[in-house]
Amino acid sequence: MAAQISVEAQEKGDAWECRVTVAEDKSQTVHTVAVERSYRDKLVGAEVPVEQLLRKSFEFLLAREPKESILRSFNLPVIGRYFPEYEKAIRRSFT
Repeated sequence: MAAQISVEAQEKGDAWECRVTVAEDKSQTVHTVAVERSYRDKLVGAEVPVEQLLRKSFEFLLAREPKESILRSFNLPVIGRYFPEYEKAIRRSFT
């Protein structure tokens, strides 16, 4: 069964604080992810909703590691430190 990813974003100034829930195989994990507006705009453009960016980012992560291995709290750019191909892959997924 594919993971169900739900995203709740709350705008806080020039950023969002997002709660991402990943449900899969009768269990779920909850993650808090900070996304700065400038990073979102640089990565995929201002027209992309932050919720959509996070959904695709978690799909990217889940293709590489189990939900239990994903950090519980992080800033979105951290993904690129663990997976250098992240930014290129995300940009491609929106073209």
